[in-house]
Amino acid sequence: MGDELRTLTGRYETDTSMLEKQIRLGASFDLLGRKFLVGGQKATLYFVDGFAKDEVMEKILEYLMKLTPEEMRDRRSAEDFSRHFMSYVEVSLAADIPAVITAVLSGTLALLIEGYDQAVMIDARTYPARGVEEPEDDKVLRGAHDGFVETLIFNTALIRRRIRDPQLTMEYLQVGSTSKTDLVLCYMDERVNHKQLRDLRDKLKGIDIPSLTMGQESLAECLLRRQWYNPFPKVRYTERPDCASANVAEGKILLIVDNSPAVMILPTSIFDFIQDTNDFYFPPLVGTYLRFVRGIVFFLTLFLTPIWYLLMQNPDMIPPWLEFVRIKEPNTVPIIIQLLVIEIMIDGVKLASLNTPGALNNAFGMVGALLLGEFAITAGLFVPEVMLYMAFVAVANFTQPSFELGYAFKLFRMLFLILTALFNLWGFAAGVVLLFVILLTTRTISGRSYFFPVIPFNGRALWGLIVRRPITRHNAGEKRR
Repeated sequence: MGDELRTLTGRYETDTSMLEKQIRLGASFDLLGRKFLVGGQKATLYFVDGFAKDEVMEKILEYLMKLTPEEMRDRRSAEDFSRHFMSYVEVSLAADIPAVITAVLSGTLALLIEGYDQAVMIDARTYPARGVEEPEDDKVLRGAHDGFVETLIFNTALIRRRIRDPQLTMEYLQVGSTSKTDLVLCYMDERVNHKQLRDLRDKLKGIDIPSLTMGQESLAECLLRRQWYNPFPKVRYTERPDCASANVAEGKILLIVDNSPAVMILPTSIFDFIQDTNDFYFPPLVGTYLRFVRGIVFFLTLFLTPIWYLLMQNPDMIPPWLEFVRIKEPNTVPIIIQLLVIEIMIDGVKLASLNTPGALNNAFGMVGALLLGEFAITAGLFVPEVMLYMAFVAVANFTQPSFELGYAFKLFRMLFLILTALFNLWGFAAGVVLLFVILLTTRTISGRSYFFPVIPFNGRALWGLIVRRPITRHNAGEKRR
């Protein structure tokens, strides 16, 4: 495509013809071009119906159509015109036709006036949005009860409301040759690791895909090195503005993607998942206790059933004080089959619950679990001990909000069970070694070890992750190196 087809020329008929051809005006019912006169000069306003604020458009058109030829006589350029006649706050100029088209499709109004070689871009868009209610999967007992929504500008405003500092930077980018998805890099300029920031920015600019069909998940897959065998999450997600603001104040980087109510927190290590927003809405001692509970539960969800199954395979290894873990009434179904079937059944109930209407959701979950569990035991398919331990694991998975980490633990738990069934103690040991090898070789999105701050060791950062310290002027929003 030649330069003459990419840039406005100042010839009204040529410019409107080129723009309307490239934007395919008339092919879509909601893409409109409103023609009128401004001081006797021809003008066209291009916009997407549904994105434009009706009251703002009405006032702009009413004012422009009242301009007289005398008032327009001395306005020789679009810049001069916008300086004198455009009272709306968000106004810019553009001469590049693809840029004008992208802006219009994003919701901006584009005004072309006869004799001007630039379009007047009026950012009077509004997006359909739901209220900023508290997220369903990330609730707190105390504190703010607002949450991110699918509109980018709303999400940046929720962070700005909490951090009123000029160092807070919202850097705008677009990704996707077709979707041109808006996203924002959010960081504190004086606290962020600038090398990590540059690397992340370069990766974002180097993404070459048509569209981010699944929002932040598609973006994460483009940023991270592909390791199909590694289920551990390298990105933390939050739908809470207070959690996101606290992380950016500590020097983390946020990636805010348009059309997604979840914000990506980068970089992330395995220890970051021990923290939770509730920890900071309780006194330091209580917050520290909750972190220890969460850490213990993390360990149990991963190792409880494999270790129990290992003991069932080797009854002579059971010490006297653990005699109660023995199966009192065994049945003919192998224990490994019972454990694996229940692992799959739990996910089946979850999937069914997701597709159940809200009014029936809770009832379905309770009735389904009770019926399946009770009848399975009565029919002799499962022993009560298996149901008990698996029920604990299923409930304990919800002690942390990361579904990705929960499924990583689940897959490794099932791997431990299978290896233990095949090779007994050596299989269990091999599974544990494999787990630590994968964790040690995993890198965050910044290239840092997944075990930071243990590897490389940073005592201050590790202590801050384990213990909920009182907030002082020295550690409130301190930079993590």
